[in-house]
Amino acid sequence: MRAEVLTIGDELLRGEIVDSNKSFLSDRLLRIDVETRFHSSVRDDPADMTDAFRRAATRADVVLVSGGLGPTRDDLTIAVLAETFDRKLELHEPSLRTIEAFFERFGRKMAETNAKQAWFPEGAEVLPNPVGTAPGCLLEAEGTLFFCMPGVPRELFRMMDEEVVPRIAARVRPVGGTVVRSTILKTFGIGESTLEEELSDLAREEGLSLGFRTTFPDNYLRPVARGATEAEAEARLATLCAALQERLGSLVYGVGAEVTLEAVVIAALTAAGRSVATAESCTGGMIGARLTSVPGSSAAYVGGVVAYANQAKIDHLGVDPGLLETHGAVSEPVALAMARGARERFGTDFGVSTTGISGPDGGSAEKPVGLVWVGFAHEGGSAAQDFVFPFDRERHRALTTQVALDWIRRHLAGEPRVAARYLEARPAGVGGPPGSDAGGKT
Repeated sequence: MRAEVLTIGDELLRGEIVDSNKSFLSDRLLRIDVETRFHSSVRDDPADMTDAFRRAATRADVVLVSGGLGPTRDDLTIAVLAETFDRKLELHEPSLRTIEAFFERFGRKMAETNAKQAWFPEGAEVLPNPVGTAPGCLLEAEGTLFFCMPGVPRELFRMMDEEVVPRIAARVRPVGGTVVRSTILKTFGIGESTLEEELSDLAREEGLSLGFRTTFPDNYLRPVARGATEAEAEARLATLCAALQERLGSLVYGVGAEVTLEAVVIAALTAAGRSVATAESCTGGMIGARLTSVPGSSAAYVGGVVAYANQAKIDHLGVDPGLLETHGAVSEPVALAMARGARERFGTDFGVSTTGISGPDGGSAEKPVGLVWVGFAHEGGSAAQDFVFPFDRERHRALTTQVALDWIRRHLAGEPRVAARYLEARPAGVGGPPGSDAGGKT
């Protein structure tokens, strides 16, 4: 079964938003043994849309269409699809009632323009949307299945999983064909080119492949295995994943598209019966925000302090004013004091801290923009390490946050706290080698 993913919207072509729907839809297709052969995007232009629909019908068995189902004048997907394949538009009364009820739940009157969302091509099967006002539809035209879904990710994801995937899976006939299985291995602490070099001898057999994708600050591996049967494909994938994880060790922090580093950290802390508190300066609460985004995080994350100003570090974390005066806020002694202060004041097993210069200004010859200290306190002592991350402010803070989370994970796993191949310490660093307590324990 050949598939195409078609996303519609001027905002995509203008670069106003990142088109993440394509990757999601292709991933879901691959899970049911359907490989995406084409990705395309078009403007909210009837001529361009008609051309895209006709082209897709000649080269794909199933087409996933995202976007253009809204109530405004530029939402044209359904009308153009109907015209392209000479279908009349018909009012679907149940959908109209559902849309009206959606607005009633919020005490609002439905605008007349929303009624257009209840019209579908003749012969189409309507796909319900439980979290929005735009139903989707399935239209079979010229031997191709066109699934039209909203462009809003929250609505698209649910409709794809609950309505579209089961309908496609029912038509997939792997008997006598090839079954495809894949997953994602998420790594942190190694660059993409180095990753390729490390794995250059793996996944070279026929029916095996390995894809690489950078999603800052991580790198993702996509192992793919093909087999004559489901059991064969899954067995080959399991063998390949085991080889990859053996080669990379703790650089792999999770398996699966939905896995996040913060979820891994919370799970590890909870399983070990340990707790953590945060003391953040340059990251401004990003570590705490990521940890608390995980359901059940209260079992392991006790709290944190965003101590941006020096006085906040003194008042809320107990940092000695003399350390700030002598060494400055961005320094090893202050990072250590912040981590210890968080651990002591919240009564946790671990304390983690960040203090740095995210830029674009504020640096000096001694302390350049990008310099950051990450501190870690535990029952056996404390350590801090400095890095210079030469990125813009947003990525500097994101990478620092990821390092801090990874330190917690690595400590719990008994691993060195920094993967030196990627996150090299600053050459002029005062502390010991990455991952050690040398020079940082007091």
